[in-house]
Amino acid sequence: MHSAFLVEDSPPARETLTFALAESAAIETVGYAESELEAVDWLSSHEKPDLVVLDLFLNAGTGLGVLAKIRQMALQDLRVIVLTNSATSLLRRSCMLLGAEAVYDKADNLEEFLEHCRGMFDEPPAH
Repeated sequence: MHSAFLVEDSPPARETLTFALAESAAIETVGYAESELEAVDWLSSHEKPDLVVLDLFLNAGTGLGVLAKIRQMALQDLRVIVLTNSATSLLRRSCMLLGAEAVYDKADNLEEFLEHCRGMFDEPPAH
């Protein structure tokens, strides 16, 4: 089973994502953070997860800040998917420039997000 770290400040959203990732994509949630600082601290002190699912608007700080810190921490190869309620074209572009693999809207694209997650580990690893 692959692992995911959730950066999401809503307990109901975390619970839903944890269940959906496990049931539909065989991805186990190994931790979560509710703020930018918590996310960066967790990522710097734990084994790298296979996936980070990142919301943009957090209790403190932003998902964009987390993406920027991931680049600074030399974790560019970390697979990050943004899942947010505010997937505007400007925010999508900013996320992609900062290294996100994809950006999905929570309300409109949850099934597409899960489909992406199901398929992301199907290809053989790069050498």
